[in-house]
Amino acid sequence: MSESVHGHQVMELMLTLGKAITKEELKVLMHQHFGESVRYHTCSASEMNADALIELLEKKGKFIESAAGIETAADRICSH
Repeated sequence: MSESVHGHQVMELMLTLGKAITKEELKVLMHQHFGESVRYHTCSASEMNADALIELLEKKGKFIESAAGIETAADRICSH
């Protein structure tokens, strides 16, 4: 079984940046931090690649969009 990283960890990583980034920059950051072959999961989905996780988080309203890109906020990360 391959390693799986929870989407919360990706959002927490985004919080450490303290600034907005593009989705492509987020994907590169995810690959650098977690590895290129890692799979991602959330409370409602599993076996996702980086693109699928970014798309899911966007659809669930976990990102704050601006002209500079996307970022997240601590209150958008569920705690279960």
